Amino acid sequence: MTNALVPGDVREAMLTRIMDVYGSSVLRVCYLYLRDYALAQDAAQTTFMKVWQSLDTLRSGATEKAWVMRIAVNTCKNMLKSRDYRQYAYAVDFSSLPEPAAEAVLPDDTVLRAVLGLPEKYRMPVVLHYYQSLSLKEAAQVLETPQVTVRTRLHRARHLLYEQLEGWYFDE
Repeated sequence: MTNALVPGDVREAMLTRIMDVYGSSVLRVCYLYLRDYALAQDAAQTTFMKVWQSLDTLRSGATEKAWVMRIAVNTCKNMLKSRDYRQYAYAVDFSSLPEPAAEAVLPDDTVLRAVLGLPEKYRMPVVLHYYQSLSLKEAAQVLETPQVTVRTRLHRARHLLYEQLEGWYFDE
């Protein structure tokens, strides 16, 4: 079902551009949320189908990236609630993690393991803010929480990570 407000050719061009710009970011967020590469691919595909269906709902005040990421997070949440998801193992395979948009130089995957070990309410703000480069305001929109809550959760996550990683990076 196509929306009559945007002509078909324009819709295709918009979707193609959105997929090119945010495709790897959506896949990465889905993987970090679901912890399974195959499920993350399914979630990313579903996300872009939902983007296609709701291209006309992007409000002028919202950022496109935050809008797309909100759809991705909601898609992942719905998948986590599904009965089919419970059949999959919860183990994280770091070798199948999609490459980040910008290469980060880390001596090993210790930081990523620590981030993935955080409770979800702290992990998702870290992923959105530090790994996806969303502003606090955009991350708050994606998580549907007040900006001050995102800021607090980031602060607490940094504190938890500092405790876990103390001595790993800094010789203390």
